[in-house]
Amino acid sequence: MDAILELIENRCSTRAPFDPNRPVSKADIKKIIEAGRWAPTAHNMQNFEVIVIDDKKVLGKMAQIKSKTSEAFIRENLQQLCFSEEELKKKKVGIMGSGFPPAWREASKLDQAVKDVRPSPLSYAIKDSQSILIILYDSRKRAPASEGDVLGFLSLGCVMENMWLMAQSLGIGFQIVSTFSNEPVAKELKKILDIPSYMVIGFSVRLGYPPQQGKYLRVRREIKDFTHLNKYGNKKF
Repeated sequence: MDAILELIENRCSTRAPFDPNRPVSKADIKKIIEAGRWAPTAHNMQNFEVIVIDDKKVLGKMAQIKSKTSEAFIRENLQQLCFSEEELKKKKVGIMGSGFPPAWREASKLDQAVKDVRPSPLSYAIKDSQSILIILYDSRKRAPASEGDVLGFLSLGCVMENMWLMAQSLGIGFQIVSTFSNEPVAKELKKILDIPSYMVIGFSVRLGYPPQQGKYLRVRREIKDFTHLNKYGNKKF
């Protein structure tokens, strides 16, 4: 039990470039997918497909697709930023702002930042990854009485967590690349990968081995901060 909790606590998003000379083996990728296969899904519908991409020519085509950061992201992102480790430790939520352009960190500069943003190739997001997983959602299916199939997308989250923990146990870096799900990027990816129109790109993942695992402050709320006993507001648990 302690080993499982330690694995969960150590799980992290690997944002650094991966070692180009150390590809992830197909055997390990199969283990990661096997973990996803056993994730719980609403009504056991298993409404997902996985594309494994390791062909350099295909990856090269994907890398050339251009994406532009949305205005909504730039503006809403600021609300989640902390500007010192002390602030992050106190808040226990959010992320450090040091990883974003200086203009994105000041409310007074956001208007200009939005005007200045330009499309950039996916090569920046892929960061020379040799293996990418794309998890597709079948829009033709939905869990019973699930308007908008919220349960179906929650199920994809369970699939992702299982795969992430398996990757962590194997010492493999894992990062979700949200850019792939955005239009028109998804439209271009569907063309390159022959993805049917009814399939939705739910998640995309970089896999690899970082030359050196970076250290950064990770925080979570304490159990007492979000747990209620028998009724909401009773924090005596």
